[in-house]
Amino acid sequence: MSSNDLLHRFLFDDCDIRGEIVTLGDSYREVLSHNPQAPAIHRLLGEFLAAVSLLSSTLKFEGKIILQARGDGAISTIMAECNHHNSLRGIVRLNSDIELSDELAQSGNLQQLLGNGVLVITIEPQRAENFGGTIERHQGIVPMDADNLAGCLEHYFEQSEQLATRMWFAANNNTVTGFLIQALPQQLITNEDDNRDKWETVIALADTIKADELLELEHSTVLYRLFNEHPLRLFEPKALHFACSCSRERSASALLSIGKEEVEELLVERGSIDIDCQFCNQHYHFPADEIRQLLGGSVLH
Repeated sequence: MSSNDLLHRFLFDDCDIRGEIVTLGDSYREVLSHNPQAPAIHRLLGEFLAAVSLLSSTLKFEGKIILQARGDGAISTIMAECNHHNSLRGIVRLNSDIELSDELAQSGNLQQLLGNGVLVITIEPQRAENFGGTIERHQGIVPMDADNLAGCLEHYFEQSEQLATRMWFAANNNTVTGFLIQALPQQLITNEDDNRDKWETVIALADTIKADELLELEHSTVLYRLFNEHPLRLFEPKALHFACSCSRERSASALLSIGKEEVEELLVERGSIDIDCQFCNQHYHFPADEIRQLLGGSVLH
């Protein structure tokens, strides 16, 4: 598990504000190696990975959080997910009917690259029963009403969770960092004006952070530079890593799910069937005799 892929949570002791900061190195580069794309697309994929890492920090059950966008622009699909094992993976697919301009390839933002689209957060439990209660699969629609991912997610938290939230992302070819500040339900400060003043002060300080500082400095250094005059509690870090959940068994199940007749037609046409994982490029080869066993021995030959 890589030591340079870390998420820190922190809490202000004198006000109702919490935060998180995550930096991804090895896992980010591993995802990019399976998604050879233009620089702007790589950076956006990195932001999705950092965002889903931040969102997963409060995951209290066995399952995963998925952040996915679909659009009619140069990018047709972009997705990142993180599970309770702190495993990350991501993927991006382009629209074959749209040519990516040099300008967009270098500096395109979320709206420019996706066009008209929809952003969805999915919380997907692995088991129906968790901690004595049932956790349902949940999807939240995030309006793409900002030109960047941070703005879209900030609006989502404000509208659906009623939590004031600010997010910052920075990415280059090797590293991506995500930074979150979020208001908590009022407990320490009950006066509305005082609470608002604290929030505005913290956000004003956080807004001074520069992209190169987020990418190059240790988390503790970033937080000290920003908030050294405020009592802040930094929790032990959580390590993240790249991992794909694909397997030969899951590939076999996917093969069977397309239907017996379709599988028979593929086998007659090709003699065997090959499946490649889109996330990690793992190759699974299914010879005819194995497929016959899967389908109960009734495949045509």
